[in-house]
Amino acid sequence: MSQQLEIDHPQTQPTSAPYGKHTRRNPEVRPCHSPYGEPVPTDEPDYVRLNRANWDDRAPIHAAAPDYQVQAFLDHPRHLSGVVRFDLPRLGDVTGLEGIHLQCHIGTDTISLARLGAQMTGLDLSGASLAEARRLAAAVGADIDYIESDVYAAPAALDGRAFDLVYVSLGAICWLPSVDRWAEVVDALLRPGGRLFIRDSHPMLDSLDAVSGDLVSRWPYFEQPDPVVWDEAATYVGATKGDAHTITHSVTHSWNHGLGETVSALLRRGLRVTMLEEHDSVPFAPFPDLMTVDDLGEWRLTEHPNRVAMSFTLGAVKPG
Repeated sequence: MSQQLEIDHPQTQPTSAPYGKHTRRNPEVRPCHSPYGEPVPTDEPDYVRLNRANWDDRAPIHAAAPDYQVQAFLDHPRHLSGVVRFDLPRLGDVTGLEGIHLQCHIGTDTISLARLGAQMTGLDLSGASLAEARRLAAAVGADIDYIESDVYAAPAALDGRAFDLVYVSLGAICWLPSVDRWAEVVDALLRPGGRLFIRDSHPMLDSLDAVSGDLVSRWPYFEQPDPVVWDEAATYVGATKGDAHTITHSVTHSWNHGLGETVSALLRRGLRVTMLEEHDSVPFAPFPDLMTVDDLGEWRLTEHPNRVAMSFTLGAVKPG
């Protein structure tokens, strides 16, 4: 029998705009307080406050969107997210591993790893995202602990716990200003012999923009001190028909990190890279008019998909 996950949120106007068009501006930074968790510290960096508010807005849209397949998790006890299914040949056996999913969002990948046998904890800076994650975990009977925290504060938020697996999935490290600080967190969270598994959008993709039906290099490929500032009341999935949620906090800050910078940051922390694969697909449509989706939900350029690396998967082990 099919379950229905009841979602009760304040009603506003819907958005169905696709991911794509962006504008830069200098945002007016105002204090932000999360209604979903602890009060937001006033000494937080601007990017944390702005990005949290944006992801709080996105969370109910994503939970209701077909792309996240929430209903499939409710209906099918063995259902896995497309992101996790894509990497099953690379992920290996996670049975019995104690894992932490950084930037877990609404928890569909976290639940998928739990269904594969891992003992999972999820961490995210967005209280609204974690509210959706907890609601879904409770509905499917998944025993997952969710922690509200910025990535850089994760070791303290987790009370110094160490894990067998640090898992990171799509659209994650671009929200962090320093990939070296991220690698420091990964190292701190791994126990000796533990491993990192990350699949993320490729920095080549994140440097591109669509202009007159073609792709051009517009944004930095390498990490820069200053962020790229986006102002867009849109997200990378379409809203469900009838969904009345909208993105009112439209300004975000992001950074690109070259693939070599990411690998080198891990090596500097003493991790041993065991796998690095680049893919011609990504599980969302950054340029929908130029892309085609497959049965797994992976999007590729319709013409000559071998032109652009869209995502990468990397594995690394902490010696011990």
